[in-house]
Amino acid sequence: MAREFKFRGRTVDELMQMPIEEFAKLLTSRARRSILRGYRDPQRKKLLKKVRLARAGKKVKLRTHRRDIIITPEMVGLTIEVYNGKEFVPLKISETMLGRYLGEFVFTRKRVVHSSPGVGASRSTKHVGRK
Repeated sequence: MAREFKFRGRTVDELMQMPIEEFAKLLTSRARRSILRGYRDPQRKKLLKKVRLARAGKKVKLRTHRRDIIITPEMVGLTIEVYNGKEFVPLKISETMLGRYLGEFVFTRKRVVHSSPGVGASRSTKHVGRK
């Protein structure tokens, strides 16, 4: 039997019913301050309007450049494409992401993977067999 996820003692359904000001009280101070100040930026308002349309069942493409938007309960279950500086990366929002920023889950840098040195790369490769 799978345990039901709870965010600070509340289920996701309870969080969905709660006003945004009440939800903000459960967050860390930085996130709480950001939410309580309101979304004055037109891009944030546009994304939230699209999230509400998607919740209503409309077919909407959720894309944003804003990586500093805090994940709220109304976003849970949706897929939002977040820009990483090169392309839009689809991000499936789950319950465990609540109260965190979109940018925390979409990395702007690739992981560096080094392979073996090529022939002629340095003097030490003189004795490495050819590929």
